[in-house]
Formats: sequence, structure tokens, C-alpha cells
Amino acid sequence: MSKLITVFGATGNQGGSVIDAILADGQLSKEFKVRGITRDTTKKSAQDLAKRGVEVVTANLDSVDSLTAALEGSHTVFLVTNYWETANADIEYSQGKNVADVSKAIGVSHLIFSSLHLVTEETKGRLSHVPHFDSKANIEKYIRASGVGCSFVLPGYYMSNFKSLFKQAEDGSYQLFFPVGKQAKFPLFDAADNTGLFVKAIIKHADQLKNKQILAAAKYYTLEEIVDTFTQVTGKKATFIQITPDQYKAVLPPAVAQEFLENQLFVEDPGYYLGEPLEPSLKLLDSEPTTWSDFVKKNVSTWK
Repeated sequence: MSKLITVFGATGNQGGSVIDAILADGQLSKEFKVRGITRDTTKKSAQDLAKRGVEVVTANLDSVDSLTAALEGSHTVFLVTNYWETANADIEYSQGKNVADVSKAIGVSHLIFSSLHLVTEETKGRLSHVPHFDSKANIEKYIRASGVGCSFVLPGYYMSNFKSLFKQAEDGSYQLFFPVGKQAKFPLFDAADNTGLFVKAIIKHADQLKNKQILAAAKYYTLEEIVDTFTQVTGKKATFIQITPDQYKAVLPPAVAQEFLENQLFVEDPGYYLGEPLEPSLKLLDSEPTTWSDFVKKNVSTWK
């Protein structure tokens, strides 16, 4: 009899990628039935999942009763929370806590959470305004303490961010402005295509990865490598320009300016993954992740 995996954010980048990966995998598609949780089961993306055999349901992350019904019978749960939906770390934490509590109460065997590092703690308070990282890290702490079987996937720096970060100059060339030095290392990640690749590895190596983290990124890239690859693939000249923190914040909405700045400064020091190597995580994959070059080729029309 098939086990049930329940996937939050079923029509989003991460959850959708997890569902795609399981359905396409010869082993896991036989081992698991898939239940996808989304806010609106009537929208086209949700209906498309249903046509592929996914049981599509809604759940209110603020309601333990709603979550209990939605998770009933689940062997494995993939949880991704959305800080930006409310921009409130307390709400995100409460929602993650609710899923952990329900998972423990109903006997979920494996809760896989999309987590991040606790920036305030890792920088000893130097960078204390990155709540979209810190709230996820605090959820991870709670899940670990809850006693439910768990693993964690830490998504890298989204490649898709660069669709808006490259700015075209008057001469047709492109410029990339960052408030960090040229040697800062960005662990780039194609979330829409590759979240499922890393979560598959967690499921297939569940015993090895109990209470462990897997780092979801293709490679560390410097900003110089990012612009050089962009030029090689597109044929368009691109340059990286380091700017001051104040210059960086000046072009951002005030509500997020400090948070985005500190996010970039964290990448530079102590490092997005605190300097940890990616190889142990990459060795667990059953295919190669999308490289930055692959991503630019696939999205070349973005920069035409």
C-alpha cells in the first residue's frame, strides 16, 4: 500500500517542484501517493495537479483543526512557510509550530522543512534584521525539540532573483549592483526546478539525514563569475559594481531596505551557509542541479 506524502505550497516554486520530482521518479511515484496543500483548489494550477493524480486540499496554517484534517494519514510532510505573505515573523513561526505539533500528534514519520540559518545568532547580533531567515531557523529549532522525525532543506540564493537585479544601461549593457565585495560567494539555486531534486534525496536517504540539513544549491559563485557567465551566455556585456550600503538601501522600499541589505551582508560574512561545503549534499542527488549557465540559457529572453 502506498504511503502518503503531503506537500505544502503545492502550486508554488518549492512545493510544486517537490510534487513534480516525486511524480517523475520511478521509485517514489510507486512508493507515495501525493496530497498537495494550496490556498485555492479551484485555480488552474491546482486543477492541473489534480489531473495528474494529486489529491488537492486546502488548509489554514493558523488552525490546528484544519491542519489535523489536512495531514491525516500522512507518512511524510514537506513544509514550506511564506514569511512574505504577512511579513510577520511571529505569524510564520506560529504556523510552522502548528504543523510541527499536528505532525507529532498524528504520528507523521518524517517532517521535511524548508529552513534557513539564524542570522541574528550566527552574527552575534551584528545583523539582526533578517526576520525571513530567523523565523525559519526558529521553526527548525521548534521542530527538532518536538520529537517528530525531521530533516531540513536549506534553499540557496534564488537564481530567479537576478531576473530583476541585472539593470540595463543606456548603451545596452547590463550592470549588477551589490553592497558586497566581488569575492562574496552566492550559493545559487533554481528553486522552481531543483527543490524537488534535493527533497527527493532527503526522502531516499531518510535514515542518513535524520535531524540533518541538506544544502540546496548548485555551486558557490562570486559576483564576477555571475556577470562573466551572463556575458558568455547572452553575448551582452555585464559588469558588477560594488555600491555602499546607503546607496543600496536608497533604491529599495523603506520597509525592506535594511532587511535586504543585511541579507546581502550575511552572504559576504559569515557566508550564506556559514562557509559549509556543498559537496556532501550534492553527492546525495541522483542528477545534476541546474547551473547558473543553464538558468541564463533557459531564461535568455528575460534579458533580450
